Amino acid sequence: MSEAVQARWPGVAHTPRTPLKARVAKMIIKPAAQRVPVRLTFPNGTVWGAGGAHAPEMAIKRPKAFFARLGQDTKIGFGEAYMAGDWTTGPGTDLAQLLTPFAARLAHIVPKPLQKLRVLADDRLPHHERNSIEGSRSNIERHYDLSNELFAEFLDPSMTYSSAWFAPGLEGEAESLESAQERKMDGILDQAGVREGSRVLEIGSGWGSLAVRAAQRGAHVTTITISQEQAALARERFAAAGPDVESRIDLQLLDYREIQGEYDAILSVEMIEAVGEEYWPVYFSTIDRHLAPGGKVSIQAITMADHRYRATRNSYGWIQKYIFPGGLLPSPEAIDRTLAEHTSLAVTHRRPLGQHYARTLRIWRDRFEENWAAINAQGFDETFRRMWEFYLAYCEAGFSTGYIDVVQLQMQRPAEAGAL
Repeated sequence: MSEAVQARWPGVAHTPRTPLKARVAKMIIKPAAQRVPVRLTFPNGTVWGAGGAHAPEMAIKRPKAFFARLGQDTKIGFGEAYMAGDWTTGPGTDLAQLLTPFAARLAHIVPKPLQKLRVLADDRLPHHERNSIEGSRSNIERHYDLSNELFAEFLDPSMTYSSAWFAPGLEGEAESLESAQERKMDGILDQAGVREGSRVLEIGSGWGSLAVRAAQRGAHVTTITISQEQAALARERFAAAGPDVESRIDLQLLDYREIQGEYDAILSVEMIEAVGEEYWPVYFSTIDRHLAPGGKVSIQAITMADHRYRATRNSYGWIQKYIFPGGLLPSPEAIDRTLAEHTSLAVTHRRPLGQHYARTLRIWRDRFEENWAAINAQGFDETFRRMWEFYLAYCEAGFSTGYIDVVQLQMQRPAEAGAL
């Protein structure tokens, strides 16, 4: 594995030596656990939690290390403790099943008087992870340039790394993930009014599936990315789709702030999360500036409630440290405020897909675990495995409880609504 990947978990190799903070963490966690229907089991037979004998089990393997990590930094230490093996799931307990009760009660687990002290405990967002043009490239490389082969092991054949949209009423494996991803892409294209001859801009190419889908409608697509690895595979996929498709797609290694031209439709799928609050005005004003008269925008965005966004917007958490550096989830209200203050655009339609994302993530995690031997053979170690298991289960729990959501947002200039 590369040094860049190895450097992603500096907090895991060494247990913090903070006995006082560990004792404080233990004092907070024990009563908090009594409000959650789970079981925390310890090597000496002690059991905490409000759950009965059949409740999800969190097995604390190394209590001293576990509380030391939580005492050092509760938000980051919980995930690092899982990565290090300080705790794991008990027999018969699924990781997302265990995390779901915590996610459903995140706003209430810590007593309100202590919540007021979070500003003293939260780390600030690192300056080097600001999403400037250079900073964005570095942040994107740390996740999306890990390995195309890694992502191929758990994504569907379309290589779509965002929430699917499953048909209503179909449970289990009645519908394939690939089919649900195609429905999601069609929903975005329909929202943006993409048809034959449309001039389409896609901000964030991924591995090219949405650009191919738009080109198959007869649209002329300009798709931009700052990921070298994704661009290389996307170009191969465009060629494989045939000359009619390939000739309609222009892929450019370009930051969204460097866009040129005018477009009838602008698409961006789960990219705003990597923009950063500081740059939301630039992001949306860029879209506004390059949208042709009568044009439409469709953005798929992961969001959180406005009060949670306000409380966490300047804090640094496990997901930012290990998975998405520079990331920040907006609230729907924050998007509306930014549009009103910096653009002529407004949201004209919303399609929530949160429960669909929970299902998508569960399929990804199952495939990741099933294909771990192949991923391991690429050079990714056990710490990486536990990190990604936690990431996928953590997100699944967030979506399944509604703590976070994902929404397809249609945007237009109000005076032009219905023009297309």
